[in-house]
Amino acid sequence: MMAAALRRSLVTLVKGASVPLWQPVSARALSLTACRNVPEAPPARADSTFKVTMVPGDGVGPELMTAVKEVFKAGDVPVEFEEFHLSEVQNMASEEKLDQVLTSMKTNRVAMKGKIHTPMEFKGELASYEMRLRRKLDLFANVVHVKSLPGYSTRHNNLDLVIIREQTEGEYSSLEHESVTGVIECLKIITRDKSRRIAKFAFDYATKNGRNRVTAVHKANIMKLGDGLFLQCCAEVAELYPKIKYENIIIDNCCMQLVQNPYQFDVLVMPNLYGNIIDNLAAGLVGGAGVVPGESYSAEYAVFETGARHPFAQAVGRNIANPTAMLLSAANMLRHLNLEYHANMVSEAVKRVIKQGKVRTGDLGGYASSDEFTRAVITNLHA
Repeated sequence: MMAAALRRSLVTLVKGASVPLWQPVSARALSLTACRNVPEAPPARADSTFKVTMVPGDGVGPELMTAVKEVFKAGDVPVEFEEFHLSEVQNMASEEKLDQVLTSMKTNRVAMKGKIHTPMEFKGELASYEMRLRRKLDLFANVVHVKSLPGYSTRHNNLDLVIIREQTEGEYSSLEHESVTGVIECLKIITRDKSRRIAKFAFDYATKNGRNRVTAVHKANIMKLGDGLFLQCCAEVAELYPKIKYENIIIDNCCMQLVQNPYQFDVLVMPNLYGNIIDNLAAGLVGGAGVVPGESYSAEYAVFETGARHPFAQAVGRNIANPTAMLLSAANMLRHLNLEYHANMVSEAVKRVIKQGKVRTGDLGGYASSDEFTRAVITNLHA
């Protein structure tokens, strides 16, 4: 009797967990992480530094990562990068390298990543390294915060909206085959579990960040079963959040409305392909791919990258790429690690340089090189 009572009391000690304390740590951790939408930052090491996996990727990725490392060094940021070069187009890809990257990410739980370019030629493997990383780490939620930069004017100023994209299924399921000669079938996968999960993530994000509206983006008028299921799941989850206004909009109308009047949107949630398109469209509203940060989350891991994923291959070696998006993403990573002081130091320095208007890269109408912009940010770290 006493033993049974003791076992019951031990279970109640784990708030929100359905796994008893006497089960293995891995089982308890799985139950606990399922209760969170965004993973907690890993603890600092004994020397008070955090180890972070870095994958520079293709195109200008290595140059942007160099800017991050230089700014972190100048700001004495307590982060140590574990760097891996993984590329499908530079003969730096193999199962062994992919496994090394995954092992590092699983150990460190936090990563910074550039765009790993996916060649269009079919070479026997449909799933790209990008997709394989997302699936193996279950990075189901991509978050892109589109916000106007103070001092840089665009057609629409003072924008502040968030795009949340499910990125482990949908049109990017890598399920294609030639049923008969000249006829290709490409399968789009939509599941109830993953649709409800991304919807809950979006509403939890809105609640946590003081946002008032969530809009589901879909094409259920044509894809009545697939997008219909996604829309149904969003509506079901919305009923659990009565304080958040819920709406839905068809993807093509959403694109037009974003260009005409983006202020009507707050948080948008959508399946994979739509999110990829809307991320890039929205980035163009505030200055382009070079200024918008992004991040991807699973229950355990967080990967920080640019919001609009472009390798910008034509700029490689020319010292003209804009480091803003990657530096702001790095600042978000520091905030995730609870390094608020350093996060604010980096993000405020970047915004200060842009607001001053004296040092801007070509995409923002200036003439500064990547190195000059990075040096200007370093100068402003302690301003």
